[in-house]
Order: sequence, then C-alpha cells, then structure tokens
Amino acid sequence: MATPTFETLLYAVEDGIATITLNRPDKLNAFNARMMAELIKVFDDTDGDDAVRAVIVTGAGRAFCAGADLSGGGGTFDRSSPQAVEREEGKVGDIYRDGGGRVTLRMYESLKPIIAAVNGPAVGVGVTMQLPMDIRMASTEARFGFVFARRGITPEAASSWFLPKVVGLSTALEWCYTGRVFSAQEAHERGLVRSLHAPDDLLPAARALAREIADNTAPVSVALTRQMLWRMAGADQPMEAHKVDSRAIQSRGAAADSKEGVSSFLEKRTPHYPDKVSTDLPDIFPEWESKAFR
Repeated sequence: MATPTFETLLYAVEDGIATITLNRPDKLNAFNARMMAELIKVFDDTDGDDAVRAVIVTGAGRAFCAGADLSGGGGTFDRSSPQAVEREEGKVGDIYRDGGGRVTLRMYESLKPIIAAVNGPAVGVGVTMQLPMDIRMASTEARFGFVFARRGITPEAASSWFLPKVVGLSTALEWCYTGRVFSAQEAHERGLVRSLHAPDDLLPAARALAREIADNTAPVSVALTRQMLWRMAGADQPMEAHKVDSRAIQSRGAAADSKEGVSSFLEKRTPHYPDKVSTDLPDIFPEWESKAFR
C-alpha cells in the first residue's frame, strides 16, 4: 500500500507500527480545518491497512498541539464567521458540527490501538483529541490544559463523555472549571497519562509498547477488544457486555486465529495469526455501522 501524504501530518509505517506526527511546528501544531480532515483520513488509512498493528500519535517540534489555531482572531469560534477554525465541517440541522468531535469520534471507531506520545504542550483540542486514544504516555516537558472556560467557550471533541471516563468526574470538573495549565506530573498522578519519560526516551518507550502489541497478539482480537471495551463504557448494565462477549467468543472460538493461538502456546512457539481485520472482522454489534454520522 502506498504511503499517503498530508499537508499537516507526517505519516509512516514501519514493522507494523504507524506513526502519525502532527506537523505544523511553526504554529505549535495548532489544530485547523485541514488537520481535522487529514486526521479523519489517516485513521481511515490505518484501519484499511492490515500491515498496521498499532498507531502512535505525536507532535513535531516542541509541542504536541497548542489547541485551535487562533490566527483568525476573535471570530475563531464563531461558526457564522469566515474566520471560523472548523468552517469546513458540515451541519446537522442548523448546528455546525464540532471539528474536534469529528476527529475523536473517528478515533473511537478505530480498529487499531492508539498510543499518544505527548512530547510537549497539549491544550484545548490538543488534549481533548487524546482522550479516545487508548494509552497516553508523556514527556516530562509536556503540559496539559482544558482551557475552554478561559476562552469563553465550552469543552468540545466529545470530551464531556470521554474525560470523566478517563480521570473521574471530580478531576474532570476541576480541570474544566479552572481552565488552568497543569504539569505532566499532575496528569500522571490523576490518571490522564500512563507514564512519564525523559524527552529523548518518549518515542522509544511508545514504540516498545506498540511492538509488544504487534508481536504477540491477534489483530482481529485486538480490534474487537478495543471496540468492546470502549462501547461497553457507556452500557447501562453488565448484561449488555455479556451479550457482546458471547457473540465475540463464539465467533473467535471457531476462527483460525483461535486454533493458532492455542496450538502455538502448547507447542511453545511464536504464533502466526492468519485472520485479517479487513476481511475477518465479525459483526458482534448490531449497530456496527455507526459511521453514518461522520
């Protein structure tokens, strides 16, 4: 598969690991309409490429993402203004869709695990876009901020759903009420990030984790597991999870991957899973085709 090229991103696939780099370093990788569209497209590419087993997202230069590009001035967030940052997105009725939310909803649907390697400041949409990523690792130089109330707006990118699930309601409210920028250490202590790393060690650590996934697990199992855990985070009661678990284990138990997984374990050898996400993903969710609202 040919490697796609982008205006606001760098994209590379090496040994099963895709690396997406936000690439507007002169603007501290600020989010704009082009970046929104390209992030949606790049996750279509990672899902469609069976060679990709895990995805890392990081930033070029000294920032991860400084939030929305504010170069349009006071009209940046006014959807009736020609300067609106996300003016290219469509409408639902008379409501313009939030561009950050379009990105996070696409990440939510990802069939590949996503690791954030937060190399520097990440505020506004720069942090909310991380919330549907599965594992966040940060440089000790990183900073975070849910700064919306300090800009006269509200949280976006579906963060009112994601953030309390990641860090709990009380912490989510404190960070959003104050809008303060806080340290990587606080982010780690409160559960926003998994681990802290010296700047030069961050990407190697993220790649090591991605490598552990790529080398040892069945890609269809990982794709289903990701969707099962994320979707069940909003389930009303465990019976919904039991229904999904039952469909999944029945489907996977009869598949070639399951036979290979057990045989390789018993034979004490490295497994070679034959099933592919592009062709062998079972429909265990009645609403699997949830992509219509993109």
